Amino acid sequence: MAKRPKKSVAGKCAAAAEAAVSAQRLAEMRHRIDELDRQIVEVLNSRANVVVEVGKLKRADGKPIYAPDREHVVLSRVARLNHGPLPSRTLAAIYRELMSGSFALERPQRIGYLGPEGSFSNMAAQRKFGSSVEYRPLADIRAVFEEVARGHCDLGIVPIENSVGGGVIDTMDSFIGAHVYVCGEVILEVHHNLLANCPAGRIKAVASKPEVFAQCRNWLSTSFQQAELVPVASTSRAAEMAASHKGMAAIGSTLAAELYELKVIFANIEDTANNMTRFFVISTAPAKRTGTDKTSLVFTTAHRAGALVAVLNVLAKHGVNLTNIDTRPSKRRNWEYYFFVDAEGHCEDEHFTKALAAARDHCGELHVLGSFPRASEPV
Repeated sequence: MAKRPKKSVAGKCAAAAEAAVSAQRLAEMRHRIDELDRQIVEVLNSRANVVVEVGKLKRADGKPIYAPDREHVVLSRVARLNHGPLPSRTLAAIYRELMSGSFALERPQRIGYLGPEGSFSNMAAQRKFGSSVEYRPLADIRAVFEEVARGHCDLGIVPIENSVGGGVIDTMDSFIGAHVYVCGEVILEVHHNLLANCPAGRIKAVASKPEVFAQCRNWLSTSFQQAELVPVASTSRAAEMAASHKGMAAIGSTLAAELYELKVIFANIEDTANNMTRFFVISTAPAKRTGTDKTSLVFTTAHRAGALVAVLNVLAKHGVNLTNIDTRPSKRRNWEYYFFVDAEGHCEDEHFTKALAAARDHCGELHVLGSFPRASEPV
């Protein structure tokens, strides 16, 4: 075996000198980072002092603490000011957490979501509102609506649509007769995982939400064809069951796996890689205009031929661009339906106001569920 040539004395000295210079540069940069951190903390607390004063004014005027339009303005301005190297999505996450702390200073906010802990609704809520607010897991989607309407929760977050499975029935049904507004939307990338505490070969049943089964239909039919599918109210409830029942697995999030001490047997089992779920933020207060808004409507049509076409034509005539339409039975009369529509624009925009006035002539009922800032990317 050949021996390595020994370094000369001069070579050793040069290497030592280079290492000393590198260490000195590293120490200087770390010192600079420490100084910048000091400045950042000082500026953040100066900002917090202003937030406290804003909170006092809001309480005096009876205004809600959470202002979706203001949140949109802040995040949009931060994105415009950003020239890198940090990605704008990173800065958005930092500012969402900063705003979460601001809520706590103004008045602690309570956010209701479909529980138990570990659900995708839980994940969406945390990414939207940060760690400085109070979260309240609720038994079902209708309970989220009720607790917000009663003032027991300041805000609620509910799933409305999945890019694979379509509209969420429980949420659409809960909007009928609800005394809340849609004031925001959240888009979450969804990855489903098979969770269990037993080997795959011993799994006899799989629990999850019906919508989740639909999103993993192909994988389940090829990998767990003989397993019983057990529909439950939430993915986190499924995880609870899997943790306490032998031979049962759940389809849920990695957060649920951590909370309920389950192993990820198979990861990312959704049939479509680009799987997204859209959530609505609901409140008892409407959101103001931002210039990049969407509006959700629900209506029934008059009992005459072509009434639905007439409504859609009226909206198109006034320049209202529809981005989504879904239906639910009215449950009052056979073959009568509620139509749920999302459209670009705010309901207080002039052309939108005229469109709604004209559309009412062709509707049995027409209600604005809320206008809100449009979500441009996942949280």
